[in-house]
Amino acid sequence: MASLFTQLLLSAQSSDGNVRSTAEENLKQFQDKNLPQFLLSLSAELLDEQKPPESRRLAGIILKNSLDSKDLIRKEEQTQTWVALDPSVKVQIKESLLQTLGSLASQARRSASQVIAKVASIEIPRREWQELIVRLLNNMTQSDTPAFLKQSTLETLGYVCEEISPHDLEQEQVNTILTAVVQGMTAAQESPDVRLAAVRSLYNALSFAETNFENEMERNYIMKVVCEAAVSAELQIRQAAFECLVSIASMYYEILGPYMETLFTLTANAVKLDEEPVALQAIEFWSTICDEEIQIQDDNEGNDLGSSIGCYHFIKTALPILVPMLLETLQKQEEDQDLDDGAWNLSMAGGTCLGLVARTVGDEIVTLVMPFVEDNIAKPDWRSREAATFAFGSILEGPSVEKLSPLVCTGLDFLLNAMKDQNRNVKDTTAWTLGRIFEILHSSDCAHPVVTPSNMRRIMSVLLESTRDAPNVAEKVCGAIYFLVQGYEGASSSSSVLMPYVGELISAILFAADRTDVCNFKLRSSAYETLNEIVRCCQLPQTSEMLAQLLNEIMNRLGQNVELQILSPDGKEKQSDLQALLCGVLQVIIQKLSGCNDTKPVVIQAADQIMSLLLRVFACRSTTVHEEAMLAIGALAYATGPEFAKYMLDFYQYLDMGLKNHEEYQVCSISVGVVGDICRALDDKVLPFCDGIMTNLLKDLSNPLLHRSVKPPIFSCFGDIALAIGGHFEKYISHVVPMLTGAAELCANLDVADEDMMEYVNQLRRGIFEAYSGILQGFKSSKADLMMPCANHLLKFTETVFRDSNRDDAVTMAAIAVLGDLADSLGPSVKILFKDTTFHIDFMGECFRSGDEQLKETATWTQGMIGRILAS
Repeated sequence: MASLFTQLLLSAQSSDGNVRSTAEENLKQFQDKNLPQFLLSLSAELLDEQKPPESRRLAGIILKNSLDSKDLIRKEEQTQTWVALDPSVKVQIKESLLQTLGSLASQARRSASQVIAKVASIEIPRREWQELIVRLLNNMTQSDTPAFLKQSTLETLGYVCEEISPHDLEQEQVNTILTAVVQGMTAAQESPDVRLAAVRSLYNALSFAETNFENEMERNYIMKVVCEAAVSAELQIRQAAFECLVSIASMYYEILGPYMETLFTLTANAVKLDEEPVALQAIEFWSTICDEEIQIQDDNEGNDLGSSIGCYHFIKTALPILVPMLLETLQKQEEDQDLDDGAWNLSMAGGTCLGLVARTVGDEIVTLVMPFVEDNIAKPDWRSREAATFAFGSILEGPSVEKLSPLVCTGLDFLLNAMKDQNRNVKDTTAWTLGRIFEILHSSDCAHPVVTPSNMRRIMSVLLESTRDAPNVAEKVCGAIYFLVQGYEGASSSSSVLMPYVGELISAILFAADRTDVCNFKLRSSAYETLNEIVRCCQLPQTSEMLAQLLNEIMNRLGQNVELQILSPDGKEKQSDLQALLCGVLQVIIQKLSGCNDTKPVVIQAADQIMSLLLRVFACRSTTVHEEAMLAIGALAYATGPEFAKYMLDFYQYLDMGLKNHEEYQVCSISVGVVGDICRALDDKVLPFCDGIMTNLLKDLSNPLLHRSVKPPIFSCFGDIALAIGGHFEKYISHVVPMLTGAAELCANLDVADEDMMEYVNQLRRGIFEAYSGILQGFKSSKADLMMPCANHLLKFTETVFRDSNRDDAVTMAAIAVLGDLADSLGPSVKILFKDTTFHIDFMGECFRSGDEQLKETATWTQGMIGRILAS
């Protein structure tokens, strides 16, 4: 049996497709028929030194994949399957894995380490397999343990720490793990492999070491061995040690003070003298310190002075020597780094860190960087020119506008000239820097304008010409135009500075999007995103004719695209990506033109053709396109209003598919949003489709596989539907109210210690309030009494939310509005409920003290509604 199993594993790796498929099918049958024996056979194969390396390798992979999956639902199923196994089987498998750590084959040892960690991730949180740590530590303490077993043991400890939570181990266990790891890191170890494994294990174990870092003696010792490892003769050990320092900076910033002088010396030497992998981690250390201090500054801005968090200003203290070190790295560029999207080298890391330093210290960075810029910006060596431009662009976020504006105004013409530099790296960085200037320092109402009527023609001339430059340069030029145009978004008379150039801009951007010399998708994507921003910033009705022409052009392009019959997977993907971009532009043009009564007829006239195109796009069944086409449909529904009803029969099948698309949850979420758009457009004309829509929405809410982010919008959507169909919503109330009640209870039980969870709870609350508001308003004229059984619960839920300091502004607005809707819709019937509670008085008082005028207006209306019923 064992030899047959080995042959199956080897055949499953055969180059012959038929042999491979048959073997894979036989393995699957074995797994389904007798899982315990299957797992035992895999662990035995992995352990057996006489077996071929290939079969042992695959056995390890299958064993690991039997315990773990990227899909959370599948992973939970695998966990429960392991838990349910016969304990004697699990003991045999675990014993085989522990023995495999002593194998002579490194691949088998590595596989065993990983599988042990997966088992540990299931069992240790359940307080099972408590002897694992003891067994592993015994390997480290026995005098005759071979080096390769120590190495695999340390790797296993590292993987285990990566898989479990610090709460899963007792402090005594943590102490013994750290002792073993730190001992493995000491220079006295004979084997570099053991030392490397120990350093990597420490990296994974750092989150467990909070108590140890609070103890000065233990902290000093850990920092000592990490710093010693950072100057090891072995490159990989040095790199791993600096990775540990980066992690320590992130987790234990507050304890770094006594070590900063040593750490600066270590990092400076690494940046100047060591090989790139180590130098990059040394720079990352300072980037991490910046991240921590920026976060502390942001947190303190929102806190009272008495509750401010301590910032040790490590960056400010190191500034005079840190900045020159980073500037030196900027001249270590790679020749073709501008062509490689994934490029990451010393120059890029140094520039990124310099930008973070600027955000950390603000104005102080300017006087340290500008001499470097001035000294290098005109040198004959392209590396000097590019480094100077990169340095200038990197420090634009952080310092005040007052400090930077004079420098930018002085240097802008120089940068525009540099767009004709002979070196493409210089042009690439210059275009990026111009984009940063327009993004950070330019707006129509800026007190210190960098773009003025006098320099606008020069700026436009250079940018328009540069859209024809090398693709990577043109892509960044599109980005610069995007931010230049965005600076005028929402402006009125001042945007007339931009209006004369709209036609030229549209032509240049369309040309860039059509370029045939583009080998990647970035330029085309950037061009269409920029086109969208141009449309958003256009003034109507001055540019209405141009936008009408652009609408026709985009429809023609989309029509030509959907006609193409492409068979290759790569070609289909590119076709789909272009359709998405074109649908995105359609959406923005529709929104722009329909926002003005003078230009809305342009959309109405083209609506049939637009809808026909979008339906053809849906027929392609591409997820990406589906999202963009759905958004365009929502815009068209808003523009056409009740007339959208004629499209519903053809469109509904795709809306139905979108609402059922649980795998691509973004598609599902957008489809829910489009339901709201359609309800607002059609009012009760949406009624024939409501049974199907409501069935899908209720199923979505009940589906545990659907991403949680889709569920709050579904509650809001209930409100939209109820508002549209009024009393007809009665048939759904018995299903919807329990969902709302259950969601309210869920809000009370979720742990909001996590920021993401807090945000989700607020989204859920807002959705619940918007659902109730829509239902109350929809029932107001005919069936308001149907909501009386919910009134007390709704008031209590609102009071709970009011008393929660974690609610956000959107929840506050929705909550105060629902109180008004409750009083307005149910009238004197809820008088006694409002008399029995007083929180709404405090709530409205809070709203009146707000600086948000819309919130004040809503609170005033709510106060009037409640006052009316109390006086009745």
